[in-house]
Amino acid sequence: MKKKKLITVAIDSPAAAGAGTQAKLISKEYNLIYLDTGKIYRFVGELKLKNIKRFSYSMLKKKMENIKIKDLNNASLLSDHVATEASIIAKDKNVRNIVKKFQLKIAYNPPPKYNGSVLDGRDITSVLMKDAMFKFFITASIKIRSKRRYLEFKKLNKKISYSDVLKSLRNRDYLDKNRKISPLKKTKDSILINTSKLSKKACFKKIKAIMDNKLKLNGNI
Repeated sequence: MKKKKLITVAIDSPAAAGAGTQAKLISKEYNLIYLDTGKIYRFVGELKLKNIKRFSYSMLKKKMENIKIKDLNNASLLSDHVATEASIIAKDKNVRNIVKKFQLKIAYNPPPKYNGSVLDGRDITSVLMKDAMFKFFITASIKIRSKRRYLEFKKLNKKISYSDVLKSLRNRDYLDKNRKISPLKKTKDSILINTSKLSKKACFKKIKAIMDNKLKLNGNI
């Protein structure tokens, strides 16, 4: 019996565009392992903060060899302190190379129980998974993204104004698009999905139609 081709989905997006939500829906629908690549750098950032004097590349290599997806869901990774450290350490080429090996393992050698993988981040389509079966660039207007992030913070009872969120996202966009290593950009072969006027359900319906059409042609479904 011919083995079905591994389903690989690469998603890039600016912050708060809804990529994580769509990646999770894709993961559930097609039984794919999901990796939020941004959380890996938060994990590394927290590791360094907890081991300031002992932190080393060899320590990180060992940790990345034994890390599990569930380790990236700790609430402690969401703190601003960890986020700041993550953005600093993500500029380190050696750290990125170590992390990249882990990402590639998840992307192209997922556990047998999965049909493939879906990864989202800032350089997935342009660097990490250039030959992915599906490549999406998910975006939305800065005002819509800021409103979504603001409402998320309100639910978490975080005291922050909409204008502060807008300012923060504008700064984040600038840094993501202008960093020297792996900047955020839409590749020519990525499908643009603008979620500004789409509900989560409508957005997923659009993505699912694109994926189902190709998967049928490939014999995956």
